Amino acid sequence: MIFTEIHKLYTLLTKVKKKDYQLTKGELVKVDDPLSRLHEEIVDFASRKEQEITELKKLETFRREFLADVSHELKTPIFAAQGFIHTLIDGAIEDEGVRDKFLTKAANNLDSLNVLVEDLLTISQLEIGEIKMQCQNFDIHRLAEDIFEQLEETAERRGVKLRFHKHTPRSCYIYADKYRIGQVLTNLIVNGIKYGKERGNITVSFNYQNDYVFVSVQDDGPGIESRHLNRIFERFYRVEKSRSKDKGGTGLGLAIVKHILEAHDSKIYVSSIMGEGTIFSFKLRKGKVINEKG
Repeated sequence: MIFTEIHKLYTLLTKVKKKDYQLTKGELVKVDDPLSRLHEEIVDFASRKEQEITELKKLETFRREFLADVSHELKTPIFAAQGFIHTLIDGAIEDEGVRDKFLTKAANNLDSLNVLVEDLLTISQLEIGEIKMQCQNFDIHRLAEDIFEQLEETAERRGVKLRFHKHTPRSCYIYADKYRIGQVLTNLIVNGIKYGKERGNITVSFNYQNDYVFVSVQDDGPGIESRHLNRIFERFYRVEKSRSKDKGGTGLGLAIVKHILEAHDSKIYVSSIMGEGTIFSFKLRKGKVINEKG
């Protein structure tokens, strides 16, 4: 038995030496002796290494895809602005109408580029923990009202109504970073306006449950296919690339939402029914009421 176990150990160590970590615990003989325990430790070590290698391969694939996506997203506004400016340099600047039109288009593309760079910087800072959440007690209902007001014209252009659920309390205090949660709500509502139903509704609701407030943003649009739901929070992932491009945005909004909520020890959830709409939801810590008036 000793020679058999030593041979098994030698075989395992040879595989490990060759960086072949594809070992299974099914090879183990469950005998309580030092050789069997050593055998099990080697298999455990190999299993951990195999998992590490798998994760590294995933990260490498993600890195390549991310670099390709960033290059593509940066190239579009840069090339567009370049084209307009070079056309002006080549003589079109003499035509006042063409000059103003092309300068406006170049400026719009550079503005889009600036927003993209700012969003990339925000995600990077959130990932490495450089941005700290400045938590305070505030009324998320009032914050949502302010956001509704800011987005009123955008919503009206598509005939979309922004509203609160009928059972939502008139005030709802949470303990969180007010500015960042404002970003979360804005991103989710803007998404609903862009991709929801024209002349549809976006409904925001808040519900107290023990020490938390559950927040949801719901639209009555076409919905999202289930195969996309696990990926929509990835950077630059677009459900329908051509249509998403036409509607603007950097493709980073939902990724920013995900990172901000993770920094609040929370998580974003999404559910969708084709033809009926989509619901984004998350929870935040309940806050202390600091002002019921004004």
